[in-house]
Amino acid sequence: MSRAYDADPPPRWHLTDLQVLECAAVTVVGIWAGWLAAVAAALVLWATHRRAVPLALAAVLGVVGCVAGHHAWSEATPRHLAPFTGWARLAADPTPAGTGLRVTLQMQGERFDAFVYGTQRAQFATHQSGEYAWVVGRRLPLTRDPRRSQVRHVVGRFAVDVLGDVVAGNPLATASNRVRSALRRAANRSMAPADATLFTGLVIGDDAQQPPWLIDDFRASGLSHLTAVSGQNVSYMLAAALPLLRRLRPWWRWAATVGLIAWFMALTRFEPSVLRAGAMAMLAATAFVLGRQPHPLRLVASAVVVLTLGDPLLVWSVGFWLSVCATIGVCAVAPWLVARLAGPHWLRLALGVTLGAQAGVALPSLLVFHRLPVISVPANLAAVPVAGFVMLYGLPAGLVASVLPGFAASTVMLPSVVGTRWVSTVAQVAAAAEPPAVWAAGLWVVGGVALVLHLRRRSRAPAGSVPI
Repeated sequence: MSRAYDADPPPRWHLTDLQVLECAAVTVVGIWAGWLAAVAAALVLWATHRRAVPLALAAVLGVVGCVAGHHAWSEATPRHLAPFTGWARLAADPTPAGTGLRVTLQMQGERFDAFVYGTQRAQFATHQSGEYAWVVGRRLPLTRDPRRSQVRHVVGRFAVDVLGDVVAGNPLATASNRVRSALRRAANRSMAPADATLFTGLVIGDDAQQPPWLIDDFRASGLSHLTAVSGQNVSYMLAAALPLLRRLRPWWRWAATVGLIAWFMALTRFEPSVLRAGAMAMLAATAFVLGRQPHPLRLVASAVVVLTLGDPLLVWSVGFWLSVCATIGVCAVAPWLVARLAGPHWLRLALGVTLGAQAGVALPSLLVFHRLPVISVPANLAAVPVAGFVMLYGLPAGLVASVLPGFAASTVMLPSVVGTRWVSTVAQVAAAAEPPAVWAAGLWVVGGVALVLHLRRRSRAPAGSVPI
């Protein structure tokens, strides 16, 4: 009988999942800190693995990342600062900013933020990304906190003097806007205003109109990820389309899958989290049609390389890193916990995924928000399954309800109404129950110690002595 060590060794060019993840890390370091830091990180990999291929690939990716990052920041400065009259494309949905409205306009290949009030606010409020507006105004340099604007590819401010006609954009933008308008219309007809904005946030990440108190509740309860479109939304969308996709031949199925993912990314405005999820889904579909089944860690690392080289400013996006780190936690930590926790499988799976995601986002959450809600664990256990149902059911139900008369539309939307209200209530109760930061830190320590002791006890117990 053959032994494991008799098998042919992997090709010298083959990279393990961990090495792919390390190459992604070097790419990010190159974009973030420059080529010297990237080369230093690559040398650390050489000292760890003593293999030329990971060293060479990591060094090349790091240097390329450095060049791409430098070019991206050079492009984040305005080339045109002068009066402008003409058509400008809305590069994002208008979002509330204090008592006004922030409108991101793209003109002559550059993006400018316009802050409008009064009559102009009312004029812009009904329009969406991708549409074109005839504007007259002045392009000005950024003044306060330019870095945050530049990460969104905004290079300056625009003072609007005159707003003229607004026309539809290209066919893809028009189709996406119609779907978003239909979902908003269905939600507004059957839900309270706050719940309607939460529904569109859960289904397509449309949280622009959410009231500040609702945003605060979701952040304090650790549930804000539910209104940022992620892999869960993409997987549900593909699951809904699976009966049709299965009827296609492999390569036609791959083309339809990639096209559907691209359309969903456009529908959700190419937010950083959906970029990560969409890129992973496309890579997974490509691997599947080629007869391969890569580990999720390899997929997330490959997605990070592709996305950050394509848009180096993603390296400074908090939403992108929360999405990436949560995915790594779910892929790397959750399976380990699920195999070692006690209880029925459904409970171990839910708890393992929740704790894995929390472990992944712990560092970026502490660095950026200076907190990690301890109430987030029970809140996620209570809200995520229901939110998943709303995501899966809400998109087709909302589209159908948007064309039905009042009572029929309310009947179709009833499950979404109940599910959305449940998620909102969980967020409000959890936010109110979240203890002060000092107590939360203490509870995290106590919970961590209890988890470690529990895992040690189970690892030492004789086989069959621990109930599962």
